[in-house]
Amino acid sequence: MKNFTFQTVANAVAIAVAAWLVGGIELTGDDTWDTVLTLVLVALLFGLVNWLVKPVVGLLSLPLFILTLGLFTLVVNALMLWLTSWLSDQAGLTFHVDGFWAAFWGALIVSVVSWAVNVVLPDGD
Repeated sequence: MKNFTFQTVANAVAIAVAAWLVGGIELTGDDTWDTVLTLVLVALLFGLVNWLVKPVVGLLSLPLFILTLGLFTLVVNALMLWLTSWLSDQAGLTFHVDGFWAAFWGALIVSVVSWAVNVVLPDGD
């Protein structure tokens, strides 16, 4: 349970940084607490997408991973962030990624920031 909490915090921080840096990613709320709640819910949704959908997409695109020496991972990560945006819209959350390139750069930032936060935060292991 601790690891899940730390991973959710890392995702939330990473998504906040991506929304701050990438012009095509919007995360809004009526006030600060609404924005924080939206951020946490989007981080949970992003974690769920990465847990359920990403392994299936990774398996189906295994030849592309091999062919591109792993660089296709960036495209898959962008698609997972874009899917999270679509699911957030369906759930009524105010998180939106505007197009593939915003998702691509956002996913790259989310990956780097999430890794850095996981290095800094203890995960209980």
